[in-house]
Amino acid sequence: MIIIERKDGETIDRVLKKYKSKHRRIKLIRELRSRKYFTKPSVERREEVAKAVYIKNKYGDQ
Repeated sequence: MIIIERKDGETIDRVLKKYKSKHRRIKLIRELRSRKYFTKPSVERREEVAKAVYIKNKYGDQ
């Protein structure tokens, strides 16, 4: 659960902005989506390797 401290006189817009930035920072949505279904560790590792190869090919040739 995300807890946001609200100071006296702080507008609701400012509090919502704090909430959204904190929400993005802890990557809650990404975590929820990853827990939606199970992926085998071997598949996760394969995806990590594929991503690393892609990044190396994209930025490594410079």
